[in-house]
Amino acid sequence: MTPGSIGPVKKETTGNFQVKSENRKTIWNTEEVPEGSEFDDTWDPREQPEYQILFKQCVGTEDVFFGMSRKDPSTACCEDIVIKIKLPGAKYSDITLDIQDKVLDLRTPKKKLLLHLPYRVDSKNGKARFLSEEETLEVTLRVSRMFDFINFV
Repeated sequence: MTPGSIGPVKKETTGNFQVKSENRKTIWNTEEVPEGSEFDDTWDPREQPEYQILFKQCVGTEDVFFGMSRKDPSTACCEDIVIKIKLPGAKYSDITLDIQDKVLDLRTPKKKLLLHLPYRVDSKNGKARFLSEEETLEVTLRVSRMFDFINFV
């Protein structure tokens, strides 16, 4: 006797399961593929460059002197993410940069960086500049959070 034998006996139903597939030649359904797996590059032998993630706020006098807005110094109140990537020996023409909503993908002939961003960003409106004397790529991305219009009015 086990705990499963307490109560009435349940009938086992055999149902017809249908797999919804747009293309019968596909191996995986779109629900089975984890988000962001298209960026998986564990077998790429290039090394990862050094990088820094900085958060930037737009602060005015009403924030500094009067405290009239609801902003605080935390990253939850930052408007921009600045990513500084050191690329020694790289040229501007060698850099390939692809930005999605949650992923930054940078490729050069010697380095690669696949960075999952801490917040969702506006991938269409970002800025990137290459500082050749410092051999650093500086990427500025606007954070796009839901309900920011309520929190920071």
